Amino acid sequence: MPYLRVAAAQLNLTVGDLEGNTARMLDAYDQAAAAGADLVAFPELAVTGYPPEDLLLRRAFVGQAQDALAKLAARTGRTAAIVGFPELDGALYNSAAVCAHGQVLGVYRKHLLPNYAVFDEERYFEPWPGDGPLFRIAGARVAVTVCEDAWSETGPIRTQAQSGAELVVNINASPYYAGRLGERERMLAERATDAGVPVLYVNLVGGQDELVFDGASMVIDATGAVLARAVQFEDALLVVDLLVPERKTSGPVLSEVEVCAVEDHDGTAVPAIAPALEPVPEVYEALVVGTRDYVRKNGFTEAVIGLSGGIDSALVAAIATDALGPENVVGVMMPSRFSSGGSVTDSEDLAANLGIRTLTIPIEPAHQAFLDMLTEPFAGLDPGLAEENVQARVRGTILMTLSNKLGWLVLTTGNKSEMAVGYATLYGDMAGGFAVVKDVPKLLVYALCRDRNARAGRVVIPTSIIDKPPSAELRPDQLDIDSLPAYEVLDPIIEGYVEDDKSIADLEAEAHDPETVRRVAALIDRNEYKRRQAPPGVRVSPKAFGKDRRLPITNRWPG
Repeated sequence: MPYLRVAAAQLNLTVGDLEGNTARMLDAYDQAAAAGADLVAFPELAVTGYPPEDLLLRRAFVGQAQDALAKLAARTGRTAAIVGFPELDGALYNSAAVCAHGQVLGVYRKHLLPNYAVFDEERYFEPWPGDGPLFRIAGARVAVTVCEDAWSETGPIRTQAQSGAELVVNINASPYYAGRLGERERMLAERATDAGVPVLYVNLVGGQDELVFDGASMVIDATGAVLARAVQFEDALLVVDLLVPERKTSGPVLSEVEVCAVEDHDGTAVPAIAPALEPVPEVYEALVVGTRDYVRKNGFTEAVIGLSGGIDSALVAAIATDALGPENVVGVMMPSRFSSGGSVTDSEDLAANLGIRTLTIPIEPAHQAFLDMLTEPFAGLDPGLAEENVQARVRGTILMTLSNKLGWLVLTTGNKSEMAVGYATLYGDMAGGFAVVKDVPKLLVYALCRDRNARAGRVVIPTSIIDKPPSAELRPDQLDIDSLPAYEVLDPIIEGYVEDDKSIADLEAEAHDPETVRRVAALIDRNEYKRRQAPPGVRVSPKAFGKDRRLPITNRWPG
């Protein structure tokens, strides 16, 4: 059996940009053809971008997507292109077209539709119950699958192998979260060894709303070993020569579609395995990519951040600078009567280290004006949280007004620990267009800052910011620990209750303090209404607030 030269085109595509997505695929196709590839695989729903959500309910959108596929197919030659697209044929299917010689030669329809976590495919698509054809490409029998078809042990890969498939191509739009790459490699190794066939896996890359796709396309051999892997979070064309031994049919005979003839290859297209990023830098890169793509794909060029002198705003400023360039980031310092001198100087040092522009807009005049206006309705009442939050709301108004006037996108700075328990001011520090670290727990915020400095080989985020006790600085000598458990206690409870869906009893059984567990759980449940109004942000955990976790606001279940 000669070598089969395969290519995986992991691309950063944009939902709804049918023309732009097609142009990017054609460019990658030309590169693959010039490299002598027998086939090049593109991601799931590559024509439309993923996830297109309710655009799929519009017949015009689906029709234009199919027209775009036809234009792409018309440009193909000997190299086969495997392209994800929505196919309307009575029902709507999540399909993969195999194109060559100027036409669509065959179609595979997705069998298994995910309807959990961030996925809603049963809302749009029908599953395909039958077997798809095998495609004879350069003498090899190639099976095609789409994403979830490979994730399940009951998917079609084993049957395809028993029917004579010698290579399985799996096209994906698999969102990132921390640890996902290892899960994928283990899953693909199980599918390959179970079926006894190599697997070519291609994944989407880039940010789409709160989702980030990390690429890391790969080729797994029939023993489960990784033969090649593309870089994470970047466009790449992975090309590899794969020796595919002939398999005998032991199961049902599937129809075959002839695609392209054999072409000799010398087996030299064997790229190295791109190293996987370490866990903390991997999360940082996901945050950078998610922020960059959200800003740029939504037509913004510049971002503005309220710099408080705290660690959260410092991390967001660093991420924004790496995503957009220092010339496109503005930090706004808005000191109040309660701001420490160190907060201002720390913000100035951070901005200088990052090379970003700054504005200083003291909020005292507006703060006092609000208090004066509220004197009568607040008469006889002790000052408290409402007065403190006026400061946050003044700052939010300033940032949103700058955005309104100058076209800057406001990046909010609240982390997952704060969002979980409602330690944030609605229409104040929650006001903005994108919440960069809303899925990053506080302890991970510290780790990301330290790692950013370590990788830079210099102090980017001032040590004084990292070392100072966290504080909202809305009243004299205020510290987070005055209102919340220590983050070393808080974050594990949040992880268990939110990400792992554990009950209060489960958490108490794990030796967490019962009173603290009940208090934290009550805060999480009580503040669902705030999170429902928060801007989207980058998803880096298995369960983020948003599409992942859909709980009622009105809810009396005690947990």
